[in-house]
Amino acid sequence: MTELRETVKAKYGAVAQTVIDSEGKTPASCCSTTCCGGGEDPISSDLYEDAEKALLPEQAVAASLGCGNPTALAELRQGDVVLDLGSGGGIDVLLSARRVGASGKAYGLDMTDEMLALARQNQQKAGVTNVEFLKGEIENVPLPSNAVDVIISNCVINLSADKDRVLAEAFRVLKSGGRFAVSDVVSQREVPASIRQSMEHWIGCIAGALDVKDYRKKLEKAGFTDVSFEITREYRSSEAGSFLATAGVSAEDAAAADRAFASAFIRATKP
Repeated sequence: MTELRETVKAKYGAVAQTVIDSEGKTPASCCSTTCCGGGEDPISSDLYEDAEKALLPEQAVAASLGCGNPTALAELRQGDVVLDLGSGGGIDVLLSARRVGASGKAYGLDMTDEMLALARQNQQKAGVTNVEFLKGEIENVPLPSNAVDVIISNCVINLSADKDRVLAEAFRVLKSGGRFAVSDVVSQREVPASIRQSMEHWIGCIAGALDVKDYRKKLEKAGFTDVSFEITREYRSSEAGSFLATAGVSAEDAAAADRAFASAFIRATKP
């Protein structure tokens, strides 16, 4: 578990530092040719409307590594207190802060120093004041119980080695009637272990996508009700370009994994 956490920190810290160092230039893609086989990233591209991106610093957009747009689907309300698990460069926190207004607040939680530094720079540039970025792990949220109305997250929970703990913490910090509204990578059916490993490496470099049925069981075990999954983007093996071939995956095996993994918007409620 510790090894996985350190690997995630190193990867996302390097991305943040690249974006910080590239100010004034076109940043390198968050999904490199090493991960995706080159070309436009079919996972993280075109997730935000131009009008949303226009409200944000360029570096907040450049550092986005998500697989969805939870702020667009979470039905945030004026006055809500929102927590983003694994907030990265702050794109979803800053968008949430605008949606909840001056009477609300948006927290961002991240364990990576470089991402926190970048997020705070982006907050300053955006001129958004109802935001607070916290250092910590999503398995141990540094907030009191019953503190927030909505939890969002963007393709981060899949990276945790202890998803039961993450969901238990999410349940703890939510108020009664609070909403869990996250984007995450999920698997829709079983595929051979060797193919799963290659596809996961392509999707998130070290993604640990849960099966939809398992995800539902974990949410219900944590105490959530009204659990639902909305598939927002299915991943085609053909979109991996040359990556799967380079990894030694045959065309037949790649076809077996076609659409097995997807981005999903996951909703649940704390009673």
